[in-house]
Amino acid sequence: MVIWLIGLSGAGKTTIGEALANRLKKTQKNTVFLDGDTIRHIVGDNLGYSLEERRLSGWRICRFCEHLDKEGLNVVCSVISLFTEHRDWNRKNYSAYFEVYIKVPLPELYQRNQKGIYSGFLEKKISNVAGLDLPFEEPEADLIIENKAPFVSPDIHAETILNLL
Repeated sequence: MVIWLIGLSGAGKTTIGEALANRLKKTQKNTVFLDGDTIRHIVGDNLGYSLEERRLSGWRICRFCEHLDKEGLNVVCSVISLFTEHRDWNRKNYSAYFEVYIKVPLPELYQRNQKGIYSGFLEKKISNVAGLDLPFEEPEADLIIENKAPFVSPDIHAETILNLL
């Protein structure tokens, strides 16, 4: 099974994904957690962040998850996932697939600005930012989590996901 957590940078995908994977590991030891940044590092970090480079990176992530799924692992994968074509492919190629969209309003993401992406974009120091100068279509996910103030514990979000599996 692959649980695909989608959202813009700073939405809380990694935090919720880690909480979910940790809960799953208690009963299913064959669970792994993957994050888009970690996968980029594993495969050589040789791609930038243009739309086409993100598309290629997305295919790498999809196929890596497919391999792990075929090996009998449960995968919790936290990625921006810009492309509908990747998500459609996932639904057709994994043994089981559950998609979660971690939704946060842009003004709140600007305030969080954990990696400096949003301030860098506003200061015109960086470009190719998903949801800003790169299009981000909200997915038709199996579950949408509104991860905005007032905050809810990542463990509660993880429990919500587990209850729907």
